[in-house]
Amino acid sequence: GTAQNDILKEFIGRGTWIFPVEASLRLVGDTMEFCAQNAPHYSPVSVCGYHIRESGATPAQEMAYGLAIACAYLDHAVARGLDIDQVAPGLSFNFNIHGNLWEEVAKFRAGRRRWARIVKERYRARDPRSMQLRMIAGGGGGGLTAQQPENNIVRGAYYALASALAGTQTMALCSYDEAYTIPSEHAALLSLRTMQILVHETGLCDTVDPLAGSYFVESVTDEMEQAIARIMDELDARGGVVRGIAEGQVQAEVNRQAYARQRRIERGEVKKVGVNCFQMEEAERAVELHPYREADAARQVERLDRVRRERDGRAVTAALAAVRGAAGSGANVMPAVLDAVCAYATVGEVCGVLTDVFGAYREPIRF
Repeated sequence: GTAQNDILKEFIGRGTWIFPVEASLRLVGDTMEFCAQNAPHYSPVSVCGYHIRESGATPAQEMAYGLAIACAYLDHAVARGLDIDQVAPGLSFNFNIHGNLWEEVAKFRAGRRRWARIVKERYRARDPRSMQLRMIAGGGGGGLTAQQPENNIVRGAYYALASALAGTQTMALCSYDEAYTIPSEHAALLSLRTMQILVHETGLCDTVDPLAGSYFVESVTDEMEQAIARIMDELDARGGVVRGIAEGQVQAEVNRQAYARQRRIERGEVKKVGVNCFQMEEAERAVELHPYREADAARQVERLDRVRRERDGRAVTAALAAVRGAAGSGANVMPAVLDAVCAYATVGEVCGVLTDVFGAYREPIRF
């Protein structure tokens, strides 16, 4: 199995954080340590450049920030005394695809090469599995348009093509209607059939790295790797990715890039078919609404109340006290959290205890 569990990308790309950066990093380290010792075939972290790209990062930034975050997790794990070959094979990656096909293919080829060098040379890994960049790479919603949405079916096929040519292990595609509504079952099925046609009809998966040796592809890959290395070096010179996230530096860089790209689209410098070129009048599109339903909310509240009534209150209190003790002492919180879950402590109760110990993150404002 695999848990995404990449909290550092949340600070950059999605905003679903609770605790300060250092405390959040420690909790990821707890899961890595626990899995290395108790569930060695489980992937405790899937480093997610996907949401960083969706927030506006360039392809080189997406890969550079993703690799830097992965290094932060490895640094933390090694500082705990874990062997690199215990933890590195458990890392997986989740990356985004939209835009120029050659740039996307080069991004993944360069990222794989860069990651192998980092793990081998910086961390002195011996197991070849530690150096593998295992990833899911799929079509990014940031490339889709609400205008002429059927064009997104074609875009998705090209994103899938780039993903396969780049050597992904797993693929996912957005649905064509995702730019303006919650995807329909029909749209999701079309995305699935797109991937199946590429696998079973086009021969796309018949060979590994089919573009290898092309002068153009190899040149763009070299340029992409240099750009990735330059961004990572700049991060290190400013104190590293953890400090950069805690101080809001990385978020500010991504925000500036998102604004700059939007301005280029508005000026027509970046072409988007149906948006700033080849436009046409369109009828207003029906959007299926998914309204809030009071009855569903009340039913869930009642279920939660029933669990609280029927569980062993003393066991819950003791389990939450153990979570508090582990968090405060620096011990690995995973055993205590598992005990709390088994006692039917709620997610909110566990997070409340951890917030009492760690505090809550306040995002810095940078321009």
